[in-house]
Amino acid sequence: MNPRGMLAIYRFEMARWKRTLWQSVVAPVLTTALYFLVFGSAIGSRMSDMAGIDYGSFIVPGLILLSVLTQSVANASFGIYFPKFTGTIYEILSAPLSPLETVASYVGAAVTKSFLLALITLATAALFVEVRVEHPLLMLAFLLAIAAGFCLLGFLIGLLADNFEQLQFVPLLVVTPLAFLGGIFYAVGTLAEPWRTVTLFNPIVYLVSGYRWTFYGVADVPLGASVAAMALAILLPLLAIAWIFRTGHRLKQ
Repeated sequence: MNPRGMLAIYRFEMARWKRTLWQSVVAPVLTTALYFLVFGSAIGSRMSDMAGIDYGSFIVPGLILLSVLTQSVANASFGIYFPKFTGTIYEILSAPLSPLETVASYVGAAVTKSFLLALITLATAALFVEVRVEHPLLMLAFLLAIAAGFCLLGFLIGLLADNFEQLQFVPLLVVTPLAFLGGIFYAVGTLAEPWRTVTLFNPIVYLVSGYRWTFYGVADVPLGASVAAMALAILLPLLAIAWIFRTGHRLKQ
């Protein structure tokens, strides 16, 4: 165990986050505030309740996760891709750190950023709509698990990417569309068939549903399915990252 080496990487990543505070925090919060103004106030006042919840309040958990998912992938992917781009990845690989310690340092920093962003977004939401959290401890646990899963996914993307275009491919063309179609702005039960069944094949639905349950006690899918989806979101990229470090694929080329 090398805590000093892990802390050095963690501090470096957090310092980089502070240097890009406008892009990393202010811009996502402003975007979320615009969502609340448009969907929560302008449109939400004309819409009926969702699952017995005011529409503006209903979209709060989903909008928090939308920020967390996009920023988790972006922060973690760029954090490991930039050393590859500059060639300093070999210094990291030759450092007295195990692969687990290296991953924990980068992903831990990315999770910290996403967690703080989520809390700021929640505070911003409370300025526009009424927000209640029925299960605060579970809300934090779900948030950490979801952030960890997508930070691991971002780290995996950063390891596999050969250029900046590939770095943006999955976040822009996969994660963001699935997030918008994942029940952020609507309840799955309001959809007509066959779209209701089709939506259930979207893994983001299970994450949003479980996280919304921690706020209001309502869910579109069974809570156990949401927990299983969170576990898979962590396990699958973690296994892929372990294989890359074991084989050196895209690391030692």
